Amino acid sequence: MDNITLIGMPGAGKSTVGIVLAKVLGYDFIDSDLLIQKQEGKLLWEIMRDEGIDGFNRIEEEVNAKIQASRAVISPGGSVIYGPRAMEHLRRISTVVYLKVSCRELSRRLGNLKKRGVVLKPGETLQDLYRERTPLYEKYAHLVVEEDQQNIPQVVERIQELLSSSSSRPSFR
Repeated sequence: MDNITLIGMPGAGKSTVGIVLAKVLGYDFIDSDLLIQKQEGKLLWEIMRDEGIDGFNRIEEEVNAKIQASRAVISPGGSVIYGPRAMEHLRRISTVVYLKVSCRELSRRLGNLKKRGVVLKPGETLQDLYRERTPLYEKYAHLVVEEDQQNIPQVVERIQELLSSSSSRPSFR
């Protein structure tokens, strides 16, 4: 198991941190949103429009549950944690790292949620989504990295420290 999967809310920096981490480690970088778009032949917003949130979540789970990689940093979308089959697979093939950011910081980073492609149910706020998802990120993570007050190089360094000091993966909580 020589892969790393980064999970977290939209705006947590999964792709940005993932690319830098992959370069530092000499690993491949896999953005599973791009795999979804390739499989479906559509952009993410088109899939959401055509399939709805539940349909998108099914597709996302299917694609993430099939990832086969070696020496890769995997960056799935923030909603991957709604797919237990995908998350169990990612936990089997990688060390799952939760990039934890406060809701206040996420709000600052994201700005206009619609422009960022953050899908909210009618009447739902970013804070509602944060409260719903945080326990799932914590459930599936082998390691947690607190990102507030840290820049990208510091986050990458912290991930490397945690990976080198964790000799064995924790079991499901």
